[in-house]
Amino acid sequence: MLLITGATGFVGGHVLDRLAESGYEVRALLRPSANNPRIPRGVPLKATVASLNDLRGLRSALVGIDRVVHLASASQRSGVARLATVDVEGTRNLCQAAADAGVEHLVFVSHLGADRASAYPVLRAKAEAEESVRSCGVPYTILRTGLAFGAEDHLTTPVAMLLAVSPLVFFLPGAGSTLLQPIWVGDLATCIVWALDDPAMRNKIFEIGGPEFMTYRQLVERVSQFAGYVRFLVPTRQPYLRLATRLLEFALPFPPLTAFTLDYLAGNRTAQLNALPAIFGLKPTRLEDKLDYLKGGNWGWELAARQVRRDYRGRR
Repeated sequence: MLLITGATGFVGGHVLDRLAESGYEVRALLRPSANNPRIPRGVPLKATVASLNDLRGLRSALVGIDRVVHLASASQRSGVARLATVDVEGTRNLCQAAADAGVEHLVFVSHLGADRASAYPVLRAKAEAEESVRSCGVPYTILRTGLAFGAEDHLTTPVAMLLAVSPLVFFLPGAGSTLLQPIWVGDLATCIVWALDDPAMRNKIFEIGGPEFMTYRQLVERVSQFAGYVRFLVPTRQPYLRLATRLLEFALPFPPLTAFTLDYLAGNRTAQLNALPAIFGLKPTRLEDKLDYLKGGNWGWELAARQVRRDYRGRR
């Protein structure tokens, strides 16, 4: 049986679909919450409720488990304290419980650029989590990935929302020249599931992304095209955007732009272009081939709706 954390998140929902297609018996670790979890319909699974900071609860959740997919993260919600609690301490606890339970394989999804010496909290937290995964004694596979895109993502959808509420202009971080390598969420989910049963991938770290490098400006232009917005793209100094971001984070429960997003855009986030074909034998999907979900959406309304929707989680 397999345990998955972060099953209610953006990537987690797609991974659940792939696991079901592959015939896995799945148990989802759900954090305690007053709201109903967003679990994809029609996917057979068992659920257990425990926090990543509840070591006893984790040990109970791991009874009878031989594989773990660890996706849970606070990286989409600003707050260094949440990162320390969920990504760093939570991963450490999960790894300890997995080692005690005799888990045979743990697949952990990290970020391109993860580094303990990074100036940015998310990348430091991911690097510390990677260290826990590597040192716990459980055979592991770490996938450092580019940002995933797809319906309800944290890459293209927030850009569409910002475009919708921006009058005439869209403010780019710096010149918008940061290089990104977006990966389609379906491809990422496939890689995660394929990594589970490949002994050659154990105790290794792989960096993967989509089939093209693009600047953040180019990303915004493509989202503008599919979402149907025309805006002037204006280069903006980071301090001004950080101030605006702080105001958004103060005013909105789920802002479309966070300080962690600006951190990510402060440097290039790329892997080898041929990583997916070379490592997985998988032909990656181009961004423009999967952006139809942006067409016809009322993204200004969606931004407002997310602030009051009880079942919205800021999904990973």
